[in-house]
Amino acid sequence: MKNEYLLLTPGPLSTSATVRQAMLKDWCTWDDDYNKDIVEVIRTKLVKLATSSQDYTSVLMQGSGTASVEATIGSAINADDKLLVVDNGAYGARIAEIAAYLHIPCTVIAPGETAQPSLEAIETALVTDPAITHVAIVHCETTTGMLNPIKAVASLAKSHGKVVILDAMSSFGGIPMDINELGIDFMISSANKCIQGVPGFGFVIAKRSEIEKCKGQARSLSLDLYAQWHCMETNHGKWRFTSPTHTVRAFYQALIELEQEGGISARHQRYQTNQTSLVAGMRSLGFKPLLDESLHSPIITSFYSPSHSDYQFKAFYERLKAQGFVIYPGKVSNADCFRIGNIGDVHPSDLQGLIVAIKNAMYWQVK
Repeated sequence: MKNEYLLLTPGPLSTSATVRQAMLKDWCTWDDDYNKDIVEVIRTKLVKLATSSQDYTSVLMQGSGTASVEATIGSAINADDKLLVVDNGAYGARIAEIAAYLHIPCTVIAPGETAQPSLEAIETALVTDPAITHVAIVHCETTTGMLNPIKAVASLAKSHGKVVILDAMSSFGGIPMDINELGIDFMISSANKCIQGVPGFGFVIAKRSEIEKCKGQARSLSLDLYAQWHCMETNHGKWRFTSPTHTVRAFYQALIELEQEGGISARHQRYQTNQTSLVAGMRSLGFKPLLDESLHSPIITSFYSPSHSDYQFKAFYERLKAQGFVIYPGKVSNADCFRIGNIGDVHPSDLQGLIVAIKNAMYWQVK
């Protein structure tokens, strides 16, 4: 079945027909055909995509990407630890909010939604507060589309002996990285992002030595990262509780299609081409990006809303949807803007079609 419209969002996103088709079969969660041949293969492939190091392992977690973030924060940090969070958007703020819910001591570095974090501010916090044991940062902050300097931040954190937690929700699979070379201890992402699967579970790729330290530390039964990992390790891919089988099988297909495309580097190139084409086309229509070009990610781009008094996002959105394109509202607290995603089963020709649709949808210019 063909989609009614193209999702130009940061996820859920448009998937291929073959990924959707993979969900048409039912699976038994006790069967080796599922656990060994699907789940275990996924776990192995994820680690290989993340690093060439043999020191890492992976675990799949039911629920949204945020559930996997909460499982990591709530399992990796013990009662005597303290977290430093880099917050320059909604998802960095969400990590700090999770810490507050779990009563985890937390220091927040918040430079604002349109600025990258100051390394000097982070180092000052690490030097003046030796209680800090963990540092968490979002790679691609889809609030704005900003790509944060994770190499510099992780290097600084490791120089002070800290555990590094990376929310790579919207970047893993779409931006090349080796998390071992970066010094990442826990990396978190989700099925419905750059791997181009569908919603239903997230995953954590972590140093085996670090995930083993999580034993007995979880603040939740269902979000116990160690218990989930240990169950999968000892039972050949078995999940502790009900597995989202159809979503998992779709993700397996999405991983195959990532390989067929040429891997992460090829997908990254497509996303970059999408984003470059999008910005050029939007500028030609008079739209201005929120961020400086040097801060852009190839994942999603924020644009200032038109200043015309007749403009309303909802009306603009509906006119685009009627032409087969769905975009995202803005999420920046101090700027009126909207967002357009570049990821998923989206290609440069689609972005060219979008620019035509946007020109047709600019009703406020009609006299």
